[in-house]
Amino acid sequence: MTDRAPSPDPDGTVTAAATGRILHITVDRADKMNGFTPEMMTALGEHLTTLDEDDDLWVGVVSFAGPHTTAGLDLPRFAASMRGEAEREPHAGVDPFGLARRCRKPVVMAVQGITFTIGIEMMLGADIVVAADDCRFAQLEPKRGLAVFGGAHVRYVERAGWGNAMYHLLRADEFGPDRAIELGFVQEVVPAGTQVERAIELATEITTCAPLAVQEIKRAALVALQQGEEAGFAEIPTMRAKTAGSEDFAEGLASFREKRAAEFQGR
Repeated sequence: MTDRAPSPDPDGTVTAAATGRILHITVDRADKMNGFTPEMMTALGEHLTTLDEDDDLWVGVVSFAGPHTTAGLDLPRFAASMRGEAEREPHAGVDPFGLARRCRKPVVMAVQGITFTIGIEMMLGADIVVAADDCRFAQLEPKRGLAVFGGAHVRYVERAGWGNAMYHLLRADEFGPDRAIELGFVQEVVPAGTQVERAIELATEITTCAPLAVQEIKRAALVALQQGEEAGFAEIPTMRAKTAGSEDFAEGLASFREKRAAEFQGR
């Protein structure tokens, strides 16, 4: 096995490229197993904010360079802020974990190999996850003397129920992609090396739908998740008002009558 050349940026890079309506965000500190630095976390949030705010972008794909998603945080780089010894500057943009401001638009994440700690928490903050069949998942924080800070204590329970959540969180064990499917953490498992391609395919499928409708479905579903079923049902009139009077709905009707694919504009 040959060693990978060191990253040109010791802080790691997070880049983004738009193709049509899709913004593809790539995390790269592969020589350090994509161990996250504060700079990487900030850059990821900035790119997700661009996705959120740019009307020409409808769907995001997040992927990771190299054979692994991430080994987690580069802990020495975050230790001071975790202990409260260093203040973090407030960030008004999208939170990569979806704990504060969440992206209004769909985010599809592709993961592979080692997907530890924040890797799981970030993918649970996304909307759809495609996992390579070589994935290894673990929420290792308790074995480092830490609680979970990226939402795992809530998202595991939401997805998998109390018993399954405690089974994995309290043991800090490792599990594979088949178990992740059972828990509802990932939606597809594909051969390693094809996960990014598949994530882009799914994102492309989403772009064939009207973006206003897609965003309203996500928004109202989050209301139901956070506030309960009754609050979610109460959003139906707002969903109807925002979509049924849109130009995209008129285009959807026209495409139905004319037996052709719709050409939505997000209006």
